[in-house]
Amino acid sequence: QVQLVESGGGLVQAGGSLRLSCVASGFSFGYSTMKWNRQAPGKQRESVAVITAGGTTSYADSVKGRFTISRVNAKNTVYLQMNSLKPEDTAAYYCHTVAYGRDYWGQGTQVTVSS
Repeated sequence: QVQLVESGGGLVQAGGSLRLSCVASGFSFGYSTMKWNRQAPGKQRESVAVITAGGTTSYADSVKGRFTISRVNAKNTVYLQMNSLKPEDTAAYYCHTVAYGRDYWGQGTQVTVSS
């Protein structure tokens, strides 16, 4: 059974930092591409950051230079370090992977950035 469990969200002032974690189970984490996505109220879900099994990363233009995705395969965990947060980063953040031919999402963790 594939599970993705996010944590680390919260309320932070603009300019602050948060680190999100996603603990994965039920599939071969070390061989899987992992993604962080987010969805703000009234908006479509968007990809924020991606890390491949080999450690290659890519980011949405809106977060480049501020967010860093990383993974620790020994812990089956992917992280999203978010610095210099802006009010427009306010959203529910979701961990995502593809396993056994289908998409899996976590339950999400809320990030709220106050101005």
